[in-house]
Amino acid sequence: MADTTQAIHEPVVAKQEAGFVRAIGLFDGTMIVVGSMIGSGIFIVAADITRQTGSAGGLLLTWILTGLLTVSAALSYGELAALFPHAGGQYIYLREAYSPLWGFLYGWTLFLVIQTGTIAAVAVGFARYLGVLFPSISPTAWIIPPVALSLKYAISLSVQQLVGILMIVFLTFLNMQGVRLGKLIQNIFTSAKTLSLLGLIFVCVFIGRNAAAIADNFGHFWAVRGAQPLEPGANFLRGLVPTVTVASGAFGLFAAYGVAQVGSLFSADAWNNVGFTAAEVKNPKRDVALSMAFGTLIVITLYCLANFAYLCTLPLAQIQNAPDDRVASAALAAVFGPAGAAIMAVAIIISTFGCNNGLILAGARVSYAMARDGLFFRSTGTLNKKGVPGSALVYQGIWISVLILLRTRRVSDTGAVSYGNLYSDLLDYVVFSVLIFYVLTIAGIFVLRAKRPHADRPYRAFGYPFIPLLYIVAAVAIMFVLLLYKTQTTWPGLVIVFLGVPVYLLWSRRSAAARHVA
Repeated sequence: MADTTQAIHEPVVAKQEAGFVRAIGLFDGTMIVVGSMIGSGIFIVAADITRQTGSAGGLLLTWILTGLLTVSAALSYGELAALFPHAGGQYIYLREAYSPLWGFLYGWTLFLVIQTGTIAAVAVGFARYLGVLFPSISPTAWIIPPVALSLKYAISLSVQQLVGILMIVFLTFLNMQGVRLGKLIQNIFTSAKTLSLLGLIFVCVFIGRNAAAIADNFGHFWAVRGAQPLEPGANFLRGLVPTVTVASGAFGLFAAYGVAQVGSLFSADAWNNVGFTAAEVKNPKRDVALSMAFGTLIVITLYCLANFAYLCTLPLAQIQNAPDDRVASAALAAVFGPAGAAIMAVAIIISTFGCNNGLILAGARVSYAMARDGLFFRSTGTLNKKGVPGSALVYQGIWISVLILLRTRRVSDTGAVSYGNLYSDLLDYVVFSVLIFYVLTIAGIFVLRAKRPHADRPYRAFGYPFIPLLYIVAAVAIMFVLLLYKTQTTWPGLVIVFLGVPVYLLWSRRSAAARHVA
């Protein structure tokens, strides 16, 4: 029993990370950050943000606030990255700041939903836009029609799903051939999609510049139009929390911008992924922190310029009501006509391919670190002959494929059955939990300065303690709004996280028993 208690409560010392190939330089690390952040969100979420904020100024302010939050978080994480330059990144930071349990809960949620669900969503997005060029890649071209597993869930295989799975298999195989190949693919596709995004900005601002749209958007910069009301997220809150809009005074303004941050923060997420690969960075104590800082600054600048470009091309009402929320496609269609949809499809295909390569490359390193601590399948804690966690990549790929195959099932009052994507619901659920882990990690800077005041810190958090505190306060404020107005998608995320507690207890006891036998 004493061994089990020790496994649960004592910090775990990172094991030697022999076998990794240190091949990632500063440029490569920055490309991992940029490539993992830019997926398909920047081309879509502007529609929902303008519906929440109701103005052109609100759209740009939302992205500026997201940029400030993201950059401040990256600048703060740099201290932890330099202090613990090991495979696993944020898992290691939480483990060392608090306990192995908190590290595991993050790693568990990352594997179960955060990383894998994002990869699944990006893979299906890749297939969806490939379907613009090749219509046979359709979500209703069934190989295996939906089979009901219960009243709420089903499993199916369409051509679109198959293409998404094949993308996962292909990128997993490539990344099993070594980090040098993985980083080469990342550098090529990140460079290509950065140029594509710059091209979109240039076209919209200089070629497709629409005088009527500019007059509408910038002439009425803060005028609230078409803003959606925010209703309490649960019935028991309806007597306590008011229904508001962005024009309902200070609280309505606060609530609208808090909810609007969901789309922009999610589109700007994954900047921390380079920390997962620290054992493969040539100079991790310097370059992981710099990669986070440079990468987030590049992406946030591009995102703000892209949204400025949309406002130069489309009136606010067209942004709010873009078909399927495809704002970038609508912008290019306004410039090039029907050919704009095909041009945008090519850009998003490039973007999603590069995004998933970075996410697949980085995510497996967390499973590896957990396994090295006896908290995941033992085989995932080994490296293959190419110096990468091949088994962890395979396990990750299998679970992503399962998420793509599983569907949500809804029956209308008329008896009509519709199908959604399970990963989409799961990602909605964990947005709140992701913020909790970010807050805990940045708070860990204060904890570790108290616990290890004399530790070697090659980089110290920029603006400490004010910038880390600013992030914590702002993120907690956003979480407060989400609890009130997105209740139905916040509490399930907490359930997913805390389901990891019994799993942790089981794995830690098995690990302690194995050590006792040895």
